[in-house]
Amino acid sequence: MRTLDVRRLGRTRYEDVHALQRALVAKRAEGAIEDTLVLTEHEPVITHGRGTPAAEVTALTATGIPVVEVERGGEATYHGPGQLVAYPILQLEEERRDLHRYLRDLEEVVIGVLAEFELEGTRRPGLTGVWLGERKVCSLGVAVRRWVTWHGLALNLHTDLEPFRRFHPCGLAPDVMTRLADHVELPPTNLLGEVLLVKHFCRVFGRELPPPVPPPDEPGRGFRALPVL
Repeated sequence: MRTLDVRRLGRTRYEDVHALQRALVAKRAEGAIEDTLVLTEHEPVITHGRGTPAAEVTALTATGIPVVEVERGGEATYHGPGQLVAYPILQLEEERRDLHRYLRDLEEVVIGVLAEFELEGTRRPGLTGVWLGERKVCSLGVAVRRWVTWHGLALNLHTDLEPFRRFHPCGLAPDVMTRLADHVELPPTNLLGEVLLVKHFCRVFGRELPPPVPPPDEPGRGFRALPVL
C-alpha cells in the first residue's frame, strides 16, 4: 500500500488552503511528497466551478457571502464552520485514471462514513455527491493536474444550512441540502468525522497511514515517558 499523509488544518480561510493545494499538487507531481489528504473547515465562502451559469454567478454576489471562482468542475457551493472539507492530493495509479471512477470512489468514502452511523447514503443518477433520503449531505468537485488530484468533497456535519438557501447549490433547489446532525447525535467538533473519513478513504483508495513517530526517550532513563493525562 502507498502511504497517506493526513494534514488537519482546523478552521481556515479558503484562499489560504487553495494556495496550499497548488503547492502540494506541484510537489506531488514532482514526487517530492507522498499522497496527502488535507482536512479543514472553512470560514464562510461560496466557491463556484467551471459549470456555473453566468446568471448564477451574478446572483451569488447578492448573497453577502464572499465568492471565489475555482478550477474544479461543478457549480456553486457553500463552505462554512461545521462542514468537513477534504482535499485529496493523490497521484492516481494507471488503472484509476478515470475521473468518473474517481468521483464514485469519493462518494464511496462518504457512504462508508454514513454507514458508521447506520445511515444509508445514496447516489443520484447524473449527479455527483451523496444523499440522505431526498436531501444532499455531501458535495463533490474535483480537478486533476498531471494526474494529481485536488479540490475534493464537503460533508455537512453540523453546518448552518441557511447560507445554502440564498442560491442554487450545485444548480439544485435552495433547500436541497441537509446535515448529518439532523439525522444523528454528533459531538460538537469535526474530529469524529475526520477519523471516520480517513478510515474509509484508506479503505477505498488502498492507502495506509505512516507508523506513529515514537516519543523521544526521556534523558537518563531506559524507557519512554508516558504523556500526562
